[in-house]
Amino acid sequence: MPKKIPQTDMILDIVSRFPNGASVEEILLGLDPAPLRRTLQYRLSSLVKNGILIAEGRTRSRKFRLPEKKQPHRLEERNYIPLSPNAESIQLQITRPIHTRRHVGYNRELLDQYRPNSSYYLSESARGKLLELGKTDDAHPAGTYAKQIFSRLLIDLSWNSSRLEGNTYSLLETERLLELGEAAEGKDQRETQMILNHKAAIEFLVESAQNLELNRYTILNIHSLLSDGLLPDRSCGTLRSISVGIAGSVYLPLDIPQLISECFQQIIDTAKAIINPFEQAFFLMVHLPYLQPFDDVNKRVSRLSANLPLIRENLCPLSFIDVPEQTYINSLLAVYELNRIELLSEVFVWAYERSCSRYSVTRQTLGDPDPLRIRYRDLRKEIISLIVSECLNKKSAIALIRNKAKEFVLDTDQMRFIESVETELMGLHKGNIARYRLRPSEYDAWQKIWHYSETT
Repeated sequence: MPKKIPQTDMILDIVSRFPNGASVEEILLGLDPAPLRRTLQYRLSSLVKNGILIAEGRTRSRKFRLPEKKQPHRLEERNYIPLSPNAESIQLQITRPIHTRRHVGYNRELLDQYRPNSSYYLSESARGKLLELGKTDDAHPAGTYAKQIFSRLLIDLSWNSSRLEGNTYSLLETERLLELGEAAEGKDQRETQMILNHKAAIEFLVESAQNLELNRYTILNIHSLLSDGLLPDRSCGTLRSISVGIAGSVYLPLDIPQLISECFQQIIDTAKAIINPFEQAFFLMVHLPYLQPFDDVNKRVSRLSANLPLIRENLCPLSFIDVPEQTYINSLLAVYELNRIELLSEVFVWAYERSCSRYSVTRQTLGDPDPLRIRYRDLRKEIISLIVSECLNKKSAIALIRNKAKEFVLDTDQMRFIESVETELMGLHKGNIARYRLRPSEYDAWQKIWHYSETT
């Protein structure tokens, strides 16, 4: 049966992704079903003859592009990252209809084959370029530069990281929420919670920069802070024990808890051994989402974890300014389904350039987060922090919670508030204590008193 002649709009859509022109091979790759080569060439010749496409070059080097007036709006600077032909080709493969893409599982070889300071995802020239852009000539303690630009960084990173998750808060609405505590009207409570969680996680990274190591404790607590109120407390700061899927992808992550834990630790150990801070940051952005170690919030964890080596080295942070959501998603899908990191690396480098430009100048479905938890968020954290830091036993803790509720909580909210604090206290563990500005030594000392009070 002869191949169907491809429709004009399909060809134009593919060509529009290649501002410097697409070859016949690149166009064939994006068509489904793919026509015979000579059939496509006939259609392309017709489009060129009618002025719909422009042809440049001869024979095998010939490329086709849209006339300037037909370039789509998405190629404007705000929404477009200029990509190399190689990255464009990868993006074309990953945006083919999902039913034409082959189902794949987690490939541990991608992790096993990486050798710190011998293997590199970022080229030597890219690493050098990023260092020149990001260095601040700051010999002060770790985190000093991030503290100097903290107000701007907090808003930018909270907003952009949330935006990449589909959050609809505007930049100004985010600023009002973070600076004045005013939630935007008409917004989903989950969106408000997501941004507040980013604030807590960024504060954790910046305020603790001098003491933070790239280890299990740090990554688990970043997840705990980012997932607070969006996942059950038992899932915050803990590795997943359930199967998960990736929407819009044919990638199937690992579903064996023991292997998830092994690979998670291997990722941390490998990243910790990487000397170059940019390579270390990018390695985390590749492997944390690819493993999907948590029930949800994996991409957010990778974006903030990538900032840890940058903040510690007093380099310009990465706040993902102007990164188009779909391009970012496509770059991760390329890692998931093709084990190709080139598209993500170009997104990473471009995004870092934008961040440096700015600062040189300056899930499981649980329904909406509880408005009561958001309303008394700071009070809850203050009470739990006080209980642990003062090593209160259960009797004293119950009295403190009730007294604080009577003093600061509306009468109609007091019972639910007390219940929420007690439930949260029962779910406290080393994987989520950073949420309350607690140190592991404080937690260990409190645990001895807390468990002793059960037997007295």
